[in-house]
Amino acid sequence: MQPRAEFVHWLFATGVLVLGLITLAEVIVGEEVWRMRRWRVYLWPGIAFGLGILMWPVMTFFTNSAVHMIAHGTWAQSLMMMGGAELGLANGKLTSRWWGLAAPFALGISGVAFLVHEQNSWLFARAAFLHHLMGWSLIAGAVISLAIVFQPRSLALRSGFAVFVLALAVMLYCDRDIASIFGHLSPLAGVPHR
Repeated sequence: MQPRAEFVHWLFATGVLVLGLITLAEVIVGEEVWRMRRWRVYLWPGIAFGLGILMWPVMTFFTNSAVHMIAHGTWAQSLMMMGGAELGLANGKLTSRWWGLAAPFALGISGVAFLVHEQNSWLFARAAFLHHLMGWSLIAGAVISLAIVFQPRSLALRSGFAVFVLALAVMLYCDRDIASIFGHLSPLAGVPHR
């Protein structure tokens, strides 16, 4: 039996929520205090990389079309690339600050994948609206993380990135296959379920 798509979205939303809380905690205590415990430096990139690995079974077993398979594969690769680059930076194996460009690149590609893989209009159903919203939010998050590469000590940018990740988690929690959005549901969408 194949679970509804909401369950998979909610599992990944929990992972993204953990990433957001880690980012927020680092912003609150400051980078110097955060790095006092070496293991904390590996939390964010390790979880991001792990989410990328977990996206592969989703791509393989829970997709029903080529465009969905390509999108999920893109997200898996993007998460692994971003997490791997950040792990290399945290470990000191990668020393150039330009490796920080992996995060904005991965977020931007993920945003484009969200937009391309949603073929319905914004108000078709809740899932369509949220896919459009998440796609544009990921592109905005890519811009924020790109700015962080050039201003790594900016509290405003780091706080904005933490809020972005938390908002992305909320969007993933709200995702449902067939549900109305703003009281509207396309008659082509099917019967809503709750």
